[in-house]
Amino acid sequence: MTGVPYDCDVLVVGGGNAALCAAIAARRAGAAVLLLEAAPRALRGGNARHSRNMRVMHDAPTPWVRSSYPADDYRGELRRVAGYAAGTDDGLARLFVADSAGIVDWLAGNGVRFQSATDEILPYSRKTVFFLGGGKALVNALYATAEGLGVAIRYGSEVQALHLRDGAPAVTVGRPGGSARGTGTVRARALVVASGGFQADLGWLRRQWGGAADQFTVRGTPQATGIPLKALLAAGAEPVGAADRCHRVAVDGRAPRFDGGIVTRLDGIAHGIVVDRDGRRFADEGASVGSGRYTAWGDLVARCPEAIAFSVFDAAIGERFRPSIFPAVRADGIGELARALGIDPPALEATVAGFNAAIADGGATAGLHPPKTRLAAPITVPPFGAYPVRVGVTSTCLGVRVDGRARVLRRDGTALDGVHAAGVVMAPNILGTGYLAGSAMAVGAVFGRIAGREAAAHALH
Repeated sequence: MTGVPYDCDVLVVGGGNAALCAAIAARRAGAAVLLLEAAPRALRGGNARHSRNMRVMHDAPTPWVRSSYPADDYRGELRRVAGYAAGTDDGLARLFVADSAGIVDWLAGNGVRFQSATDEILPYSRKTVFFLGGGKALVNALYATAEGLGVAIRYGSEVQALHLRDGAPAVTVGRPGGSARGTGTVRARALVVASGGFQADLGWLRRQWGGAADQFTVRGTPQATGIPLKALLAAGAEPVGAADRCHRVAVDGRAPRFDGGIVTRLDGIAHGIVVDRDGRRFADEGASVGSGRYTAWGDLVARCPEAIAFSVFDAAIGERFRPSIFPAVRADGIGELARALGIDPPALEATVAGFNAAIADGGATAGLHPPKTRLAAPITVPPFGAYPVRVGVTSTCLGVRVDGRARVLRRDGTALDGVHAAGVVMAPNILGTGYLAGSAMAVGAVFGRIAGREAAAHALH
């Protein structure tokens, strides 16, 4: 290291995609780097462990993606999902989109492998590249590169406090759970915060969404408790996004409370009907059939009584979509299915009968409220099936303001000295409170590289 009183040049808080990109970039720039990962080694990588693709701009076909995805298309979609009212920064968005064009080559140069554009195993997309082996393979590759470059990595190191007001940044580090045992201070010349949102702090979720949050599952790491984010805000960082918004999708209600990942999503909601705990339909199941359907149903289920719903179908409909990772609840009759789900049998029987009677030509319903505008098919063939549906939170939408050098900014526009941010903790600058498939991973990689490079420059100047 560089000597007393510093333990390293650049300290990186976090252990996922953004943190690893920052650590590698800083180390390649000549800095001595220490990375603190709150998770144990076996569970390292944050939410990136559960990812599979990344959205990038490209003007022509590449070995990993066909066709083209021009900058104007990418920026237009960012504006659509984010909106300027959410506090997004168009200048940062332009920088991000431009830099995304080179991030795949940079990641590949640091050990990450990507699915070939000619491979038909994964769904085609002109907008996203897929990681060969998925998110865990990406994480393992980046850790291997970081270790090979000499980045020091400490697992099971939870940041309990940031100290940013007295010159060089420092952190108080302890064991997960806030234990005083093993607590110590790490002092650095520059700091990169890349520790995600606060979705794993169940008390914070409850303060924002009330009792419904008790029914939410957290799709990713249980280490995303938001302690560094809260400390940055307490130190005067300007907030962006919104604390009462999160990226949430519909997941199987039997998913684990933490770390269920992408495999817990429910794919067949659009094909059958969805009812609440009282057996009533409450939305048009055919309204959204693209990739946005997962998010749309996450928001709808969050507003249901007790934040729970049920996807109901019959044997014929069940052949038209990928099943859940958990077995369906099945019964030979609708009333019997209702009892298995804890729904009043006459209520569900009436809902299914009314739905079947309203199906018209063209796959839509007539005279039914709410209507089903696409994929309407009668629920008549036993055995009947259902999946319980709950809300799966991917990440929260509160972050801190940064500039094009990934420096954390105060409300007056000045930068916190030597403090940078990357990934979900600053993604609302670009995404607002919206969702665009594959964009969060791209934000993490692009701004991780920027943050690491700039932190090294600050530390070594």
